[in-house]
Amino acid sequence: MMPLDIDTLRLDFPILAHTVNGQPLVYLDNAATTQKPRAVLDALNHYYQSQNANVHRAAHALSGQATQAFEAARAKVARFINALDDRQVIWTRGTTEAINLVAYSFGMHSLKANDEILLSTMEHHANIVPWQQVAAATGAIIKVIPLATDAELDMEAAAALFSTRTKLLAVSHISNALGAINPIKQLIAMAKAVGAVTLIDGAQAVGHFPVDVQALDCDFYVFSGHKMFGPTGIGVLYGKRELLEAMPPWQTGGEMIKKVSFEQTSFGELPFKFEAGTPNIAGAIGLGAGIDYLSGLDRAAIAKHEQALMAQLLAGLNAMPEVRIIGRPQAGAVSFVINEVHPQDVATLLDMQGIAVRTGHHCAMPLMQALDLPQGTIRASIAFYNSADDITALLAGLDKAREFF
Repeated sequence: MMPLDIDTLRLDFPILAHTVNGQPLVYLDNAATTQKPRAVLDALNHYYQSQNANVHRAAHALSGQATQAFEAARAKVARFINALDDRQVIWTRGTTEAINLVAYSFGMHSLKANDEILLSTMEHHANIVPWQQVAAATGAIIKVIPLATDAELDMEAAAALFSTRTKLLAVSHISNALGAINPIKQLIAMAKAVGAVTLIDGAQAVGHFPVDVQALDCDFYVFSGHKMFGPTGIGVLYGKRELLEAMPPWQTGGEMIKKVSFEQTSFGELPFKFEAGTPNIAGAIGLGAGIDYLSGLDRAAIAKHEQALMAQLLAGLNAMPEVRIIGRPQAGAVSFVINEVHPQDVATLLDMQGIAVRTGHHCAMPLMQALDLPQGTIRASIAFYNSADDITALLAGLDKAREFF
């Protein structure tokens, strides 16, 4: 393990040395996408410069090297989340595609009229809209876990919603909008008690703390590479093997077949039956490099550092009488509003000072409606490469914004 030296680690991320609007970059939009270390950038360059070939399809040396690197990345993902088998790791374009794969391959073929799909008020649109499509096609019914008064999930209400008609639970591990860590282990246990299948959206979790899919005992777990220091356009669907084996292919074409004739086609084994066409080879290799980088750090020290940054930010925001923090942020993101000021106006003033945050609904419009926040919030989200100086700069920028308005 490398000792956690933030100043040294920041040098691994070239973009952090950039300026924006003549000011040093303070990047606090990590819930949207994280920056990439040199190790990932180098892995991408190395593939394209030295190994560029298609995988699984040729006998020549470059294809063999590309295939080895591609499948080695799959094995790294499996170890990273403690999957039993590499074949339980399916490459996707990201969390959104992974959820859609499960929705269309499992949901469309397994759910029927009056079956219930249980979501939560906190879900990202990517974990709502696919299930609405499934419900519309199958006659299944969507039920929603409401919020308690502290803007966390109402677990008493959740317990009452589970029944023998509940066939699927799909919830986020961490809210992208509020930074709340949901009690997914408890929810998974509730789902198992009624025989429901579980899908966990881990997009916001995997970059902040270790995830063990066997310990969680979830049926599906999905996440994106670009939110955990890897490239864009690559993501992961983990699934229990018996479910993946039973699910039909979602997309069809090359790579995912065993034999094709004009009369009949037979499909390949896991994981290939879900990976039609040329995959994002460079993205997978880059994600593998990102996992290597993250795994080489002391993740307990990272978590402690991030919690210290969260505490500093929350204390600073609580000291501003015009600021209202939304919910009880626990990891990654803090959402807040400033009385009578449009979030976009605040973000524009912060951007002029080189400070990057996100505003709006954060692809969680039902959550914002439940919280009566029609304009959304200002969201500052951290990663381990952020420093105490970044938080100080944000708080100073907010002071300027408050004075301006």
